[in-house]
Amino acid sequence: MDSDLPFSQACENNKEPILAVLKQAFYQTTTVLEIGSGTGQHAVHFASQLTHLRWQASDQQHYLPDLNERLRRAALRNLPQALCLDVTQQQLPPGNFDGLFTANTLHIMSLSMVESMFKRLNRLLSENATLCIYGPFNYNGTFTSASNQAFDQSLKSRDPAMGIRDVEQILVLAEAQGFSLQQDHAMPANNRLLLLRR
Repeated sequence: MDSDLPFSQACENNKEPILAVLKQAFYQTTTVLEIGSGTGQHAVHFASQLTHLRWQASDQQHYLPDLNERLRRAALRNLPQALCLDVTQQQLPPGNFDGLFTANTLHIMSLSMVESMFKRLNRLLSENATLCIYGPFNYNGTFTSASNQAFDQSLKSRDPAMGIRDVEQILVLAEAQGFSLQQDHAMPANNRLLLLRR
């Protein structure tokens, strides 16, 4: 049905392990903003399973046509059309979300883009928001696996501004916005899921 739309095998591989964490993390959450929804596979799967909340997908403008087509076909009542969101821009979508999810985005953003995203959280999220960040991270400047090191080299060959971020660096940015780390979940394929709350 969706074979004509962009597809991420990684999304298919990791959606169930991520969902297991989100069921607990977003148990009392009502509206989640997803930054960098990409193909929309995560948005469709999570919205279909977390029916108590409204899942708001978002991405940069050039991703929206295919993303919104996938969401349209899913026809889920709690999954509206995606919003245009660029973390480097001052104009942000309206909303007072009490949850935020982003997957495999921080390592493809430049560090300045990552910093910009965190600085804008207070304008997007409620005071008691929950933040879930999925992806690969370094600890104390050290890669957690040879495959992550090779992935980091591959990213930097595409764009020197890309690269796997140090978790300590991310936590400093999050803490500046009032978030504290609650759990650091080990995930398949040498990834992590950071759960932070205010």
